[in-house]
Amino acid sequence: MTIIIIGAGPGGCEAALEARKHGFDVILAESGLIGGTCLNAGCIPTKSYCRTAEILEEIRRAGFFGISAEEPSLDFSQVKRRKDEIVHSLRSGMEAMLDSAGVRLVKGVASFRDSRTVSVSGTDYAADWIIIATGSVPAVLDIPGKNLDGVLDSTALLELENIPGRLCIIGGGVIGLEFASIFRSFGSEVTVVEFCREILPRFDQDIAKRLRQSLSKKGVVFSLQSRVSSIEETVSGEGRRALKVNWERKEKEESCAADYVLMAAGRKPDVSMLNIEAAGVRTERGAVAVDQNMRTNVPHIFAIGDVNGHHMLAHAATFQGKKAIEAILAGSSCRALENLADEHCRRSEIDLSVMPSAVFTMPETAATGYTEEDCKSQGIECRVHKSFFRANGKAVCMGETEGMCKILASPEGRLLGCHILGPHAADLVQEVSSLMSAGASLDDLRGAVHIHPALGEVLVSAAESRS
Repeated sequence: MTIIIIGAGPGGCEAALEARKHGFDVILAESGLIGGTCLNAGCIPTKSYCRTAEILEEIRRAGFFGISAEEPSLDFSQVKRRKDEIVHSLRSGMEAMLDSAGVRLVKGVASFRDSRTVSVSGTDYAADWIIIATGSVPAVLDIPGKNLDGVLDSTALLELENIPGRLCIIGGGVIGLEFASIFRSFGSEVTVVEFCREILPRFDQDIAKRLRQSLSKKGVVFSLQSRVSSIEETVSGEGRRALKVNWERKEKEESCAADYVLMAAGRKPDVSMLNIEAAGVRTERGAVAVDQNMRTNVPHIFAIGDVNGHHMLAHAATFQGKKAIEAILAGSSCRALENLADEHCRRSEIDLSVMPSAVFTMPETAATGYTEEDCKSQGIECRVHKSFFRANGKAVCMGETEGMCKILASPEGRLLGCHILGPHAADLVQEVSSLMSAGASLDDLRGAVHIHPALGEVLVSAAESRS
């Protein structure tokens, strides 16, 4: 039996490898680079820059630990070279894995001829099952000046050869804030213009506010509740070409000058080249509509990752891909798959309702489950339990006492969510996310012995606090 997977991002690649484990013939179509946005122009390259920024900040704080160190200098060409080498290495590794697994990689733009046939660069391929994994593209605000030189999306920003002297970021979401944190540490003057009342609109607002205050102390300038009206060319005081970003805030006109403008208004599902109508697949608000098993309205076609608009996260795409393969296995004849084990006919153990996420700013923030705002809007009774890194011995020793942990639980103790701002937040929130997936309670968290001294104790401290 044959599966065609359109798109070789994290979801498509992992789905291809999973399908091969169960004996499917797999055709993987990709028009660009293996690894998709995450590997080539998203998660991985930004984390490379994040690590450089972290080391810079550590050196600048050396005196706090009794170490004499001069102000560090940054060789940005080497920083970029390291980023490119990391991406190339990981991409080569993924290509080797796909090849050794027997995945047939077809390069070119894929589009539907009909619900069973996909055309790639003029060649038609038929399959029993099809998985759409085409990801997303940057959303661009329709404002005057959006096409001027120097107005960039995140992909183009990662390819700059020099550090911007002044960077204006339109959008205070995950992408905008990570770049704001990175380039402020690199020495850029950074301004973030956000339409909503607070940054990170979908995150817990206690956490978002504290992160904004922390970044502000480091020199990032924020303008909230601001609607960008235009971008125009201007001339700086030194006679150099510059960009001017104009916005309206509380019925007042404001602006800032910048060398580059990052358009970080989010991302949107990419269905532009699929000719999806030919397959009869239904879309909703630009995304491919799917059920809980990632199945579209056409029973043998699935959609995973950003293209279905459910969770625009690489790890979400990976697990959605596994969920889709499980659904395909359940609908396939066991006799047709020689190495299909009985356990794959059982009910799935993958719980996509618990989806952790993180923002790799300095300090980090991470979340899983409901926010306090979610509970209020949905009428869910919850109790809030908090702790602070300033009371954690390991955090004090690290000199990273800024931040808090916030756990939400029902009156009966069912874990509803966890939100963390502080060192290693992305690692810490995973513990609560795993407990939630296992149906564990607040008492289960309290009763688990934690290492001392360790950052994980902030979770226990929060669990033991009175709401």
